[in-house]
Amino acid sequence: MSDHHDNKNGNDKAYWLDKAKNVNLLIWLLAIACAVVFAADAFYVRHVDFEPERLFGFIGIFGIYGFVCFIFIVFAGKALRMLVMRDEDYYDR
Repeated sequence: MSDHHDNKNGNDKAYWLDKAKNVNLLIWLLAIACAVVFAADAFYVRHVDFEPERLFGFIGIFGIYGFVCFIFIVFAGKALRMLVMRDEDYYDR
């Protein structure tokens, strides 16, 4: 018995996201990119009529609207799953 992990296809090729070090690096790069975009907010002039959008680091009304819609879609999908879900052996019967 071998001591390496075989996947379903039988090949033992390791991909770059299989290593925890690379996943942690990817998370850190994403966090740094978010911090850079947040800091960039201080270096441009906003031409908006909606007063709260002039605040530093404010994501805007469209960001909030999109987030609320996303949350609604997730919960609607969970509710819809209860309506259309079938038993595990539905097609075997």
